[in-house]
Amino acid sequence: MVLFGSIVKLHVAALRGAVGCAAVKTSRNQVKILSRVKCSRQLVHWGPYKAVLYSTQALSNDIMVEYRHGLPIISLPLPSWRERCQFSIKPMLMTVGDFLHYIRDEDKGIDRATILNTDGVQVSVTTTMDTLLMNNFQLLINDITYNVHPPVREVVSREHVTQMEDVKTIVHRLHVALHLPTHQLFKERELLDKLADIKQQLHPLEEMKSRLIRKAEARTTRLLWAGLAILSVQGGALSWLTWWVYSWDIMEPVTYFITYGSAIGFYSYFILTKQDYVYPDFKDRQFLHYFYRGAKRQRFDVEKYNKLREELAMVEQDLKRLREPLELQLPIKQIEGKE
Repeated sequence: MVLFGSIVKLHVAALRGAVGCAAVKTSRNQVKILSRVKCSRQLVHWGPYKAVLYSTQALSNDIMVEYRHGLPIISLPLPSWRERCQFSIKPMLMTVGDFLHYIRDEDKGIDRATILNTDGVQVSVTTTMDTLLMNNFQLLINDITYNVHPPVREVVSREHVTQMEDVKTIVHRLHVALHLPTHQLFKERELLDKLADIKQQLHPLEEMKSRLIRKAEARTTRLLWAGLAILSVQGGALSWLTWWVYSWDIMEPVTYFITYGSAIGFYSYFILTKQDYVYPDFKDRQFLHYFYRGAKRQRFDVEKYNKLREELAMVEQDLKRLREPLELQLPIKQIEGKE
């Protein structure tokens, strides 16, 4: 009877521990699950009888960061699983936002995930994990706050920092040596395709422009020859009137007023054009006048043509810089100054 009574007491204690581990009754019809309680059990042998002992242990909110294979590992208890999940961190490549995004992807039951410093101030999502792991911080998941404790870093000497900078420089040069030729080839093909497309769009515009230039040149030349013919006829008429019809005494005032009228005409040209009456400038002005009037008639888009020409010049300049390795690090102004 004594042995039977001891076994009964063991089973009653086991049942009480199981009930305490699983749930706590809060009302007549409501039961609240203890999500923050860790249950453990132990099998006890007593002669031919067996007993199971249960105990409860609250989970700690302190999380220690461990380093494995050179990378920090953070083990977090996820609310939906009620189990710990390990997250491998890349300090130099990941930010706080990336870390929180990985946590939400792992457990869809997380509604809120935030990182705070020890003073309770929220840490920006753009902060790198390398900076975050320098000090202790708090991780807030839903309504639960975890205290994360990274290992204390050793003070790095100046010589070690210099060596690390040298290693980074060597790695960067190696990366450039391995990947730069492929990048240059890809960029050159892209620029060549763009150059061919621009030339294809410019081809019909160039033909139309050539026709307009020829017509404008012809009309400008005819105008200049017409001016020479008018001056020649004027000189011949004045000579005939002076020596065969009238005398110089009569024609002198006429020539004076003709000269004065020409001066008025030149001054009017300056007022209208804000330029001196110089023959090369007059020719260029008339050429542009005839060219734009013909472009309007032929529906030649001058703005589109100028834009394509600018793009063509930029693409050709980029190709030149790409094919000249020494000019890749120079700004465009210095390259143009060398030319």
